[in-house]
Order: sequence, then structure tokens, then C-alpha cells
Amino acid sequence: MNAPALSLSRRLRKSPFEARSHTGAKATSVYNHVVLPTAYVSLEDDYWHLREHVQIWDVACQVQVEVKGRDALKLVEFLTPRDLSAMLPGQCVYAPLLDERAGIVNDPIILCLAPDHFWLSISDSDVLLWVKGLALGAGFDVTVSDPDVFPLSLQGPKSEALLDRLIGEPVGDIRFFRFIETQIAGIPLIVARTGWSGQGGFELYLNEPSEGERLWDTIAAAGADLNLRPGCPNLIDRIETGLLSHGNDMTLYNNPIEAGLDRFFKLGKSADYLGREALEKIAQDGPAQRMVRVVVPGAPVANPRETYSMIVAESGTPGCMTSIAYSPRLHCNVGLGYVPSGNTRVGTAIEVAVAGTKRQGQIASQDWTTELEG
Repeated sequence: MNAPALSLSRRLRKSPFEARSHTGAKATSVYNHVVLPTAYVSLEDDYWHLREHVQIWDVACQVQVEVKGRDALKLVEFLTPRDLSAMLPGQCVYAPLLDERAGIVNDPIILCLAPDHFWLSISDSDVLLWVKGLALGAGFDVTVSDPDVFPLSLQGPKSEALLDRLIGEPVGDIRFFRFIETQIAGIPLIVARTGWSGQGGFELYLNEPSEGERLWDTIAAAGADLNLRPGCPNLIDRIETGLLSHGNDMTLYNNPIEAGLDRFFKLGKSADYLGREALEKIAQDGPAQRMVRVVVPGAPVANPRETYSMIVAESGTPGCMTSIAYSPRLHCNVGLGYVPSGNTRVGTAIEVAVAGTKRQGQIASQDWTTELEG
């Protein structure tokens, strides 16, 4: 079946980089009302290039929600179980945002620009309107807005060498999940050592959209001899790395404990937050299911349109596969999905229903091995 062509109009927000990033893109999606390229040469070719060289990504779809004012920290703390009280300007924090039932609303990177000024660099859901509603309803003394800031990403093992040619500050001094204010060709930017890949890199936050094409061209010229090319978040790489995709691997109907995001926070922070009572009850009772890694040998399995049904062989209990792709490096399909909490042992056999067939696999460790645990 041929995919329908994407019609561009004012209803889709325009990226300041799209005149460059759309050129050569073979597939796209829509993310936060912005067009996001999803493949250039091919999923596999893009994967190998990302692992070996450096790519420039248009990730303007990582829309920013700005929270500013006297109660800014109080409101941002209210959104997440993660303790943000010690955040300092220049720091980034990954934090799941919860609703009143501890459902995952979003999982942004939060940037602290000042003690009373934060950006939420969001994944794919309408966080701006939700945060506005909470701020108004609860009477927080803040302004919540869209600051018209658009990220561009440099990802891959040569990204540090490329950035070193572009800014005056020592790139090695930018620590993981920290950012600096700098310029490239006179264009003001915030540069953070973050990004949605397992290969390392940086995100460049542009607040002057009219400079988008010039910024792209400047970077492209500086990286020509590094085999720089346009790229995008890669499905194979993100699954191998264990990066969850909001809307795919977790939704409002999942909680952060079952999704494995509890490693990013500790229960019991002093500040109040939405969903606290529900989350503490889930922690006390234990979640009904857990996110696991799964290996499926054999021919490539296409990523599901929604999810694939999955059965734990030894118990017959149901689960679901949320993401899967064939890894040319590991020579098998690697996937993410949920199984009942009592069936998460590495090596446990599973069966996945794919296009009318049953595929056999096993629950894998964090490094994708399937040797049975004792």
C-alpha cells in the first residue's frame, strides 16, 4: 500500500529549517504539528551513517513550553515526580510529566535558564495547553507560553569535532545534560549536550527563526569533510539504545514505573506534584506490567502501526510489542514491549503475532543478550 502524500498548510507549523531538511527526505511524520523527516537514504543506511559519522537533524518538532515568573519552579515541580529543587541555570533534566492518575502526559527535557525561567523541550503531546490550564486553575504566578524556539541537532561520533569548528567555547567543557549560550556565525544559540540518539551529540536551540537556513548552511559547510549529511531520529538506533517514544512505547494510559522511568526519580520529594497519591499507590502495590526488551530472530519485522500482540510462552499471559526493528548490527529484530510483571526474566520465551503469523522470541537484557537468568 502506498502512503498518502503529506499536504502542507498553515495548520502544520513551519520549521525554520524545512527548506533544507525536507530535501532528500524519503519519509516523514508529523510530531507536535511539525513535519519530522523519518528516513533519508534508508532506515538501515541512515543507521550506519549515524553510528559512524555525524548528521544534522531538523528537530524543530521538539516544541518548547516556556514557564516564567515567581512560581515557575513551583509549577514545573508540580508537573513531575522528579525533584527539581536543586536545578541550576545551565542544567537540563529528563522528567516524566504526570496526570492525576499518574499517566504519562509527556517526557520532556527541562532546561533551567534562570531560577524563575524554564523551557520544557517536549515530546509529542499538547503540553502547552495542559500547563496553561494547570497554571490558571491552581493560581500559579507564572506566564506559560511558546517562545518560538526551534532545536537543530548534531548527532553521531563526529558531532563534537564539528561543533568545535563552529563555536569559540571549548566543546569538551559542555557536560552531559548541560548547556551554554553561544553563537555560530553571529547567530545566538543555546547549545546542550543532549539528543535523541545513542551516539552522542548536541541540540542547538535557535530563537531567531529567520536565521534557520543560514544556520543550517553554515553547519553544512563546516562539516563537509566529516561526511555530514541530513538525518533524523533513527528507529533502529533508538530501540537499541532503549529510548522510549511517547505515543508509541508509552501513553497517557501508562505510568512511569511500568515504563521503567522510575530510574529517573525517587518517591518522596518534598514538593507537591500532580498524581502523587496515584503513583505512590502503584509503587506500593507494584505495577501490573513492565517494559522489557525483546529479541526476535529471523526475517525483519516491520514496526507496528499500533502494537503487536505478544504472549509469554511459559504462562500464556498477554503482553504487547510497542516498537520493533531489524538490527543489522545484532542480526536480529530488537523490540520494546510490555509483559506482566511476574514474567520479565531475561531468556523468557515470547510469541509475537505479526501479520497473521507467530514469531518466536525471548526477553533480553539491557545489552540485548538472551541467556537465561538463574
